[in-house]
Amino acid sequence: MKYKCRFDPVAASEYEAAYSWYIERSIKAADNFVMAVDEAITAVCANPHRYKKSYNNLREIVLKKYPFYLIYLIDERKKLIIITSLYHNKRDPDKKHVK
Repeated sequence: MKYKCRFDPVAASEYEAAYSWYIERSIKAADNFVMAVDEAITAVCANPHRYKKSYNNLREIVLKKYPFYLIYLIDERKKLIIITSLYHNKRDPDKKHVK
């Protein structure tokens, strides 16, 4: 069964900030960034247990061609993927799983 997906407010804010950064530099790069995020979400929703467990119950997938991790939780009861962070890989790795 395919899972539904939602963004945590922190992750939504990180997504908007990243998109804004790309759109200031290139519309094409921004559009491709959105497609990379959408592809990652589609892959996670289709098979959420496939991707690496990184910390406690958090899992992550690396975006194609962009330096970001999509970090998420799985709510089995609701069949829901909760995206907790869109984390740039140049940020402090010790803070990747801290809110």
